[in-house]
Amino acid sequence: MKDLNRPIRSFVLRAGRMTAGQERGWSVGFPRFGLTASAGRLNWESDWEAQGRRIVEIGFGMGDSLLTMAETAPVDRFLGIEVHTPGVGRLLGQALERDIANIRVYAEDAMVVFEECIPKGSVDILQIFFPDPWHKKRHHKRRLIQPAFIAKASALLAPGGRIHLATDWMPYAEDMLTVLQAEPTLRNTAETGDYVLRPSWRPETKFERRGTKLGHGVRDLLFEKLGA
Repeated sequence: MKDLNRPIRSFVLRAGRMTAGQERGWSVGFPRFGLTASAGRLNWESDWEAQGRRIVEIGFGMGDSLLTMAETAPVDRFLGIEVHTPGVGRLLGQALERDIANIRVYAEDAMVVFEECIPKGSVDILQIFFPDPWHKKRHHKRRLIQPAFIAKASALLAPGGRIHLATDWMPYAEDMLTVLQAEPTLRNTAETGDYVLRPSWRPETKFERRGTKLGHGVRDLLFEKLGA
């Protein structure tokens, strides 16, 4: 029998063997860069040595874009949230190898981190790149970008803070646009009223390059939190 009270998740946990570097990321990197929901609210001032912008990436996969952005902006504070164990291990291992110290990581469900860890009104940029589009119509309820999620995400943004989404699946891009435009606390920064060109600060990922070769057009959405 299905548990009707069980929350619908936007991700599926997939087990995978980890490399030696990923194992080191967990054993050495997580004690240094890892955060846990059980520890309560994070402190943007004391949990980072850097004191620049507060940037959160949800579902960073293997960590390529997050690592590149953190390395090129060492004064900013980057927080990654990811449930894929090898991906977390790789990011942490690479952070150690490349001496990138301005990253912190939750290996937890983003909704738990939203509700229990990140202070409201504290995030300068919230980015979600290429979330699972859940192509089949019966699976659309699993899509991460839903009205309730965007309302919670917007509550975390500081006034003038931005939410940045990207996808290579056009039907999902259209759905994202509809959801974001319906959120009264956000405004679209696109001059055309829909999508923006890929900003220079968003690195092109291997996943994105593969999609481009397959003819998938990439759409970026950039919305800003209203307020003084």
